Amino acid sequence: MSIAKQGTHRGRAKPGAGGGGRFFHVEVRPARNFIRFRVQALGGTGGIERVAGQRASGSWDTQKWLISKERAHIENGMLVADTKEVGELLTALGSPVRRVTGDRFKAQPRRKIPESEKPTAAMRRAQLRNIRKAQAARREPERGRA
Repeated sequence: MSIAKQGTHRGRAKPGAGGGGRFFHVEVRPARNFIRFRVQALGGTGGIERVAGQRASGSWDTQKWLISKERAHIENGMLVADTKEVGELLTALGSPVRRVTGDRFKAQPRRKIPESEKPTAAMRRAQLRNIRKAQAARREPERGRA
């Protein structure tokens, strides 16, 4: 009798499930939401990598983060940063990072901001910055005419 008929073979394991790789996988959004993926190295090789996914609509978003085992470790089931960059990433996730299995973790993307709380302070700053840029661009040609 083959292994498949016995029911012991489950197919291909997900990356990081066995715990033998070089990275911890911190999933932010499920892979089923995306049709194409791209890996971007941040801050040099072997540190932090972002796996970006493209939706059917064409927009890109972060699907998961890959954190080198040289820059973080596991303590009591929690992912603990060994470097400043990884610490900043883990705090920027905005939710606790829960261990799933092996080297795989899950985190929520960001909290949804209700419409009643908008525009936020960051949104206001961005709007003002964009207005100043547009005003400066308008003034540039005037200086060249004189």
